[in-house]
Amino acid sequence: MVRFRFQLQVLHLTSQLILWSITCGAILAVASPLPIAKPNCSSYCGSIEIPYPFGIGVGCYLTGSGPNGTFYDDSFQIVCDNSTNPPRPLWSNTRLEVREISILEQTLNVKSPITFANCSNKPYNSQAPNLYGYPFWYSQKNRFTSMSCGGIAFMTSESEFYYEPKTILGGCLSICDSFNVTMVKNNSCGGINCCQTTIPQYLQKFNATFGAVVSIFGAAVDPDRVTKCKSAFLVDQDWFTSNSTNISTINDRDEFVPVVLGWYVGRAYYSNIDIYGPTNWTDDHNSTIRGTDGLLCSDGFHGNPYLIDGCHDINECEDVPNRCRGGHCINKLGGFECQFLDVQSKRPVKVGVIVTSTSIGLLTLLVGGWWSYKVIKKRKNIKRKQKFFKQNGGLLLEQQLSSGEVSVEKIKVFNSKELEKATDHFNVDRILGQGGQGPCTDGGSSSCDAQPLLTVKTV
Repeated sequence: MVRFRFQLQVLHLTSQLILWSITCGAILAVASPLPIAKPNCSSYCGSIEIPYPFGIGVGCYLTGSGPNGTFYDDSFQIVCDNSTNPPRPLWSNTRLEVREISILEQTLNVKSPITFANCSNKPYNSQAPNLYGYPFWYSQKNRFTSMSCGGIAFMTSESEFYYEPKTILGGCLSICDSFNVTMVKNNSCGGINCCQTTIPQYLQKFNATFGAVVSIFGAAVDPDRVTKCKSAFLVDQDWFTSNSTNISTINDRDEFVPVVLGWYVGRAYYSNIDIYGPTNWTDDHNSTIRGTDGLLCSDGFHGNPYLIDGCHDINECEDVPNRCRGGHCINKLGGFECQFLDVQSKRPVKVGVIVTSTSIGLLTLLVGGWWSYKVIKKRKNIKRKQKFFKQNGGLLLEQQLSSGEVSVEKIKVFNSKELEKATDHFNVDRILGQGGQGPCTDGGSSSCDAQPLLTVKTV
């Protein structure tokens, strides 16, 4: 009895330990996010994620040089300014504040300066940073925008030679609303006091300039327009058109606006990408090359493909509720599988197996049932024959045949089919006489010899 109680206590303690380990493992799995930075490197500056190849501090960001040393070693360096609350991440190349870094989209969102003209208490002729020589460019998610009353704004590209004219890359003209020169209609840039235009692909450097306003009808132009405050800037169009942005107050309130930069990391440009090794560029290591732009986790994986083992399997069974619609979802490496439960056996089987097994089972049941019916019917007929044989003097006939008193050659026992044929289908005209056992019929054998046949009465 004591030994039995001791075993129960050990079993209870073991179950508690197993439950505790499972609970702790689940908590750790939930509480441990996927790594985004190199080991022993900061993943955040303030509330902004800093994923590798970007990084804070020496050894935490990607370094390298392209052909002829055109790329600088600090292209992906982020400086965390802890003098502010919260801390601000600054892009080392330009000291511009970083708003967001996306590995999936391969974009860097920074605050870029606005170019002002004739605006009090605003910096004069501030320009967007020159990205030439860096693996960055201005994304086409941006729009070149000008806020002015009837002003013309240009995007120009300076030539490498002083004697060559500037190249105009784009521009726009806004119409002045004489009643309110600062208000934008319906908080949208539709041409009144504000204008926009798209930008060329892979743009890396430009200057914002303003042109003279000329009336196409020959009328005199209000001289105040030339001296009124105007601005031009490149801006993230999603931010600009969001409901939270009041674009009418940009000239008065802001000096910087969000800009989206594209970036790339290609093996053809960097010679010392040794953090993940060349084999991690293949699909065998859960990452694939997206052209020459960089790395991307394979389908079914997520994480940071620039880190060693940075791509992790996605649990599709937890990602979407009821993914299998009543079935059992089994997560697999890079995917998932839906299985369904057999109600009787409670074992998981595939739909195809269920259909095939059901068909084979029904066919077997039908064949077995038909065969059983034939066997039972045959046995029943044999028993009936034996019963009728005994009831109609069969035993007496056997005794006479075995005694030798009757000539066996003169006696023949007919079955029902032979008897039906011999009596012409039991024709009453063939009856010769009738006794206690039944009628005596004139029959004929296969040799056409006339023979008297004794048939039994039907009871």
